[in-house]
Amino acid sequence: MFQLLDWRLRLFCIFCFILSIGMIIGQLISNVKTRKKLRTLVNDQITLTPKEFFNLRNRKTMDNKQHISSSYSITGVYVLFNETKNLVYVGQGKNVLSRVNSHFTGSGNGDVYADYKYGDEFKIKLVSLVSSGYASLNDLERAMINTYNSYERGYNRNRGNRR
Repeated sequence: MFQLLDWRLRLFCIFCFILSIGMIIGQLISNVKTRKKLRTLVNDQITLTPKEFFNLRNRKTMDNKQHISSSYSITGVYVLFNETKNLVYVGQGKNVLSRVNSHFTGSGNGDVYADYKYGDEFKIKLVSLVSSGYASLNDLERAMINTYNSYERGYNRNRGNRR
């Protein structure tokens, strides 16, 4: 009787082990698919250099009274690629143009500004929350930080907002 119980217990342990491995593999596949989807979403956006960004931001509207950034900004995330050092910064904002502007004028991430000021080449990508498929800015930002590994190997100082 004890041998039969021992055999069943071993079989149950093997089953649990195989099930655990399957769940881990499933999670890894899901993470890879999510990262691929987000990279595709970012890659499909228009790429701006800081100079092009400032030209867009400072353009006047048709009534010639306000900047484009004051009236046409989006809610979403932005990805700043330092092409020189292969570093990334991911941020979010309800007014993305204003947030991106802060990084290149000295009132955002100090490391991004210092590298820009000293001549590193940057590329900017803007992603609208509406087109992302995510319900909240925080979720989208965290997913992007994870996708680009910008906490461990970039400018981000945290893994994203938790609100």
